[in-house]
Amino acid sequence: MAGGNGKSNTRLMKGNEALAEAALRAGMQAYFGYPITPQTEVMEYLAVQAPNYPGVVILQAESEVAAINMVHGASGAGARAMISSSSPGISLMQECLSYMASAQLPAVVVNVQRGGPGLGTIQPSQADYFQAVKGGGHGDYHLIVLAPSSVQEMVDFVFDAFRLTEKYRNPAMILADGALGQMMEKVTLPEAGSLPKTDAPWTTVGKPKSRERNIITSLFIQPERMEKLNLVLQEKYRALQQEVRWEEFQTEDADIILVAFGLSSRICGKTMSLAREKGLKVGLLRPITLYPFPSKAIAAGAAHAKVFLTVEMNAGQMVEDVRLAVNGKCPVRFYGRMGGMIPSPEEVLEQVESIAKEFKTVNA
Repeated sequence: MAGGNGKSNTRLMKGNEALAEAALRAGMQAYFGYPITPQTEVMEYLAVQAPNYPGVVILQAESEVAAINMVHGASGAGARAMISSSSPGISLMQECLSYMASAQLPAVVVNVQRGGPGLGTIQPSQADYFQAVKGGGHGDYHLIVLAPSSVQEMVDFVFDAFRLTEKYRNPAMILADGALGQMMEKVTLPEAGSLPKTDAPWTTVGKPKSRERNIITSLFIQPERMEKLNLVLQEKYRALQQEVRWEEFQTEDADIILVAFGLSSRICGKTMSLAREKGLKVGLLRPITLYPFPSKAIAAGAAHAKVFLTVEMNAGQMVEDVRLAVNGKCPVRFYGRMGGMIPSPEEVLEQVESIAKEFKTVNA
């Protein structure tokens, strides 16, 4: 599909291609990647459309390890940089992501997840939640993590991710999945150049008279210096809490609150409607930022809900953060499918009905 003239417009696009077009319109200057299903269309689209955006560098590296280190270098030089891959490829990038978090370098990382562990399958999954929100690599650090649930959000979150990564000088991840990358939906694309380029005081541009020269490093041999940096990072993560985002649907009177992100939240939205038709008071809370996590919103729901049910395409990962947020105020249950399987709204409804029956018995 042609990239168009860069003006704001609406069209039908595949998720991966919409994300790639959004990156170009967001002023991305450098992209490095390596092919892996189900996200390869990101790089393919960029390779075709980049000539319409003079000065943009698109490069297929020899490996995921090489690609993320190229992002490290481009960011250090002040470029607005992005990389995309899928689950096994993202695993290979963890060492350098830790380096970038320590060096406080911005970049956008896109993970279009596939089923695992191992090489697994090319089918969609949400099994990289732990890796994304708990750091993934070594040391005490976090990525900013955004979880889209539509092709439109694949577009919107590119702009959000670049804004946040540059504001906080911290790598930001868009955690999507194979279904979102491959599905086609109507999207409204923002106008090219509508995301202003921020100042980049961290860049290595020699030693201008206005400031000391920069040395980009994550190596601090003296423990006192390493601890000082860690304290700076922890203060940053506290400041990030003001960026927390979530959506709630009919949670005010809900006895059962579903918690789901990404594609699972769309499935749970249908489940909620089916349950309401049967007279069951079911609501939905959808985390949009997985880090920072909407713990306070979940805790507020726990003040009146009888039970939470988290629905994920994994063996149970986000459920641990939900349990921490609920803090024992009410039970938290889990339902998940693994290995690339996607739960249906009807499957989830069966779980809801079973929980509703159980709690009616308990409360009788």
